[in-house]
Amino acid sequence: MMPLTEIDRLKRTVSAAWDSPIADQVAAQWGYPAGSARWWRSSASHVCVLPDNGRRRYLRFVPGSCRGPESLAVVAELMARLSDGGSAVVRPVAAESGALTMTVATGLGAMHAMVVEPAPGAQVDVGELTEPQARDWGRALARLHRDAAGLGAGLPTSFGELPDIGELFADDAELVEATTRIADVMSELPRCEDRWGVVHGDFELDNMAWEEDGPTAYDFDEAALSWYAADIAFAVRDLTGDTGRPAAGHRARFDAFLDGYRSVRPLDDEDLGRLPLFAGLHAAASLVRITRALGEPARQEPGWLSGLRDDLTDMARAHRQLVIGIGQEVGRGIR
Repeated sequence: MMPLTEIDRLKRTVSAAWDSPIADQVAAQWGYPAGSARWWRSSASHVCVLPDNGRRRYLRFVPGSCRGPESLAVVAELMARLSDGGSAVVRPVAAESGALTMTVATGLGAMHAMVVEPAPGAQVDVGELTEPQARDWGRALARLHRDAAGLGAGLPTSFGELPDIGELFADDAELVEATTRIADVMSELPRCEDRWGVVHGDFELDNMAWEEDGPTAYDFDEAALSWYAADIAFAVRDLTGDTGRPAAGHRARFDAFLDGYRSVRPLDDEDLGRLPLFAGLHAAASLVRITRALGEPARQEPGWLSGLRDDLTDMARAHRQLVIGIGQEVGRGIR
């Protein structure tokens, strides 16, 4: 997630009509005239909607202070190669220069940007999700893992935030001890090709659109090299909560997801048993990202920013408790 100060800086340029001179400067690299881009949301990147012959494309850009141009280019290349190979993922749109990503000088500094096609279909939330759809969801993630094999050059390794826990939370011995425990277990996990490779990083229901033949994925901001089971743990949080264990009301859909996944590639019971561990690892990594994003509050903040800060602070507390809980389980030999 970007620092809240960066989100606020962009938001201050957005008009009542949802356009922004900063977005205009970036969108111009794809041939869009001023006023075309409409701000939609900001989180890991700023996202604006672009008109495209009655459809919509999406402009995504991030300040150079938050992310380097190479990391965005690697993600765009991954998406393009997956799409060209027939995977159900959205495809990046080349700028007028022919490049898939651009670095643009703006009034707020350099922005690294890309544009992506829309995903066909509609979103499905967990309350609407049927068992056949859950099976398609699992199948789609397994196909992505299969099709992305060998395409991970330049991607970061997941959970790289964990070493920062000790410094960021030096006064929280309980959290540091719990993180050390789960990180030690992580360091011993096998990284063989049937368990480790390119992952989407955020393959939840919010990041896909559905047609009759299944979902199309987008939002590859968190693409990385990781354990496939870790990608599953993060994807199915709507079915498990943060614990990695299926909630009673979602058990049938959770099992359907696993059936779909296993119809494409293997997932053994040992990996399945590690979902709670990966839930704890994700919580620790998210805690670091949230803490960095929060920073120090200004003396006066707009109401929306104060509300977002409060929500993220509550989320950080929940992540801390989960890390401690999983750390205690690991301490009792549950892995």
